[in-house]
Amino acid sequence: MSTRKTPLEGEDFIAQAMALFRVAACGPSGEAPAQFDKDVIAHHCADLERAYSDYRRDWVDVAKPFLASLRPKDLPAEVIYPFGGGDLTSALATFPDAEEITTISLEPAGDVRPIDRLAGDRLPSELATHRGHIERLFAKAHSRTDNLDKEAHTELPGEIIFALAALVVYGAEPVSLRYFRLRDDGSLAFVSQADISAAAKNAKALRKLFENAELRFRRAGDGGNPVQVLRHIAFNLDDDHMRADPALLAYLNARGEVAAMTKAASHLLWSSHFSLMRGWLLEHSDWMVSDSTGISPRFAKAAGFTQETYGRFDGPAPFGLFNDGDSRDFRALFASQPERQLGFRYGYPDRDGHAHLIVTSRLSVRGVAPSRVGEVVVGQAPRSPTPAALPEAAPTPPH
Repeated sequence: MSTRKTPLEGEDFIAQAMALFRVAACGPSGEAPAQFDKDVIAHHCADLERAYSDYRRDWVDVAKPFLASLRPKDLPAEVIYPFGGGDLTSALATFPDAEEITTISLEPAGDVRPIDRLAGDRLPSELATHRGHIERLFAKAHSRTDNLDKEAHTELPGEIIFALAALVVYGAEPVSLRYFRLRDDGSLAFVSQADISAAAKNAKALRKLFENAELRFRRAGDGGNPVQVLRHIAFNLDDDHMRADPALLAYLNARGEVAAMTKAASHLLWSSHFSLMRGWLLEHSDWMVSDSTGISPRFAKAAGFTQETYGRFDGPAPFGLFNDGDSRDFRALFASQPERQLGFRYGYPDRDGHAHLIVTSRLSVRGVAPSRVGEVVVGQAPRSPTPAALPEAAPTPPH
């Protein structure tokens, strides 16, 4: 259920977003506040533009066409990315035409207003911190939780800066930035200036107003490109929190059928403590891309999904929670299929540093053709892949 055309409510922080776009993300538009040294910004942007160039060459230019070759036509227009804080860059490579992308993670979006009042002598250290985290995001091809936590404690909002950096990578610009709360029925209550004024003397209540953000953007050009929406929601996705607060599940249910992705998710979807999020994905997603931290074969098979593997997986990397049973299932899944080339990292490597990727799909069950290379139903004998459909492997970016 797209909300791109719904009337916009609440306070629009586009002025601050554009200042951050120019100063922190080094976008081509926006004005730097007068208190900032232009040379500091210029040095920061020279370094960051080199990082953008390397990332486009080493990851985007390899991953984006490969993912396009896998993506079926007529996917749902909405994308859900659990455990996806700070990673609009990967989402836009995977689903460049999505109307709405929802990322969910523990980290708050953060308040953009400090850009107006940040002291000039604080700017160099702030920019250095955020630049370092963006460079690590690009080098690892996923957001590390410890970096996201550090970003959440800087004066300028790290989640927003990550998103704005993604817009620079793909030649897009912000259109609006609003904050919202989720009502119990899953609808959005946008934050107004009256809300901010009422919470001004309560620091905790004020911070809570800036946890969830809606960033609207469009590809740069003549203004005729469609507006796309990133919605970031700060929420703990374990079962206890989802049961205690029904708002997120109501929001997700209102989305209808979706496409999905996840990666570098600490293997949480393997866990019994995250069964509600896993179950929701199996019920509502038609097509999902992940590393091995996505849906385990035992759950995918039971729900009637097919899973198609790329790259190599010999066991999970030692990040987060994982168990031997799911590890064996993933190894068996990869062993049952031809080893299809993968020239880039998509989330975690396996325990030996190999890149891997899994497409989990039920589109064939619904009468829509699946991706074109050797689809295998879990537990069935593999078919040979079509060699002409496999892209040439590119060098894997550094881990």
